[in-house]
Amino acid sequence: ILLKNVFYIIRCGVIHYICKAKVQVSVTLVASTGCNKRKRRYANMQHLGKLEKIIYSAQDGIATIIMNDPSNLNAIDEQMADELLTAFQRAVQDAEVKVVVLKGLEKAFSAGGDIRYFYQRIQAGGEVSIDELIAKVGVLADHMKRMGKLIVVAVSGPAAGAGVSLALGGDFLICADNAKFILAFVNLGLVPDTGATYLLSKSVGVARALALAATGRPVNALEAQSLGLAHMVVPKAELDEAAMKLARELAAGPLVAYSNLKRQIYDANFRDYRRWLQETEIPTQHACGQSEDFKEGVKAFIEKRTPKFSGC
Repeated sequence: ILLKNVFYIIRCGVIHYICKAKVQVSVTLVASTGCNKRKRRYANMQHLGKLEKIIYSAQDGIATIIMNDPSNLNAIDEQMADELLTAFQRAVQDAEVKVVVLKGLEKAFSAGGDIRYFYQRIQAGGEVSIDELIAKVGVLADHMKRMGKLIVVAVSGPAAGAGVSLALGGDFLICADNAKFILAFVNLGLVPDTGATYLLSKSVGVARALALAATGRPVNALEAQSLGLAHMVVPKAELDEAAMKLARELAAGPLVAYSNLKRQIYDANFRDYRRWLQETEIPTQHACGQSEDFKEGVKAFIEKRTPKFSGC
């Protein structure tokens, strides 16, 4: 009997130990799983590298990309273009992201190209080449049109030059009532670049695109809506909430259908976009960039005077 009691006590102790071990393993697994998720998320953010001109975040199925270079009013240089492309690629790769929101500053969406850089190069007697920048932003807009996730673009203040191309690269354009779109390349002796002529022609038609590009006149938010560029116009104070509200609605929608719809739209309208960039836009802008009119246009802009074009 004594021996049986000893075995019973030992057996109970073993069972208790095993149960306690199972609980500990279970707790460890749960904690490990949560930790691994956080590590994966952290690794995903690390994959973006160091971002200096944009802010990227992802929450509740929505990736938010904010252009954040206030000192230069979000002028799009090669670094900005590289960081934007990296962020959009990350959004595509992240299975938890369903919709992307792109925003600028409240004061300005994007000032376009850095004209002061052109001026400094011209004054120093150096050659100004923007071929690589044109190609990068053009490819960025193509990536936005091609990707299978919907993009909501929120514009406050001016979107100029390459900023227009970036805004048109999205799928839903929401404008604050202070938004305006400026394709004033002609005032610098240039043609629109970074895909602007192509995207604008697809959006508003050939005649209107030609008129806007040839005159360089600004288009305000309400006109952008009437032209079919803007999905909606809201008061400036309501822009962020309007963009996020639409993003949440889209994130709850049929994502497979959305992805295939974007594929249909791309194939119907943008299949030759990259060829057009290489064979038409870059050579024509390069020719304009070598002209005396370009030098005069840049100098007049910086010196705040009316340009005197010579036609050569």
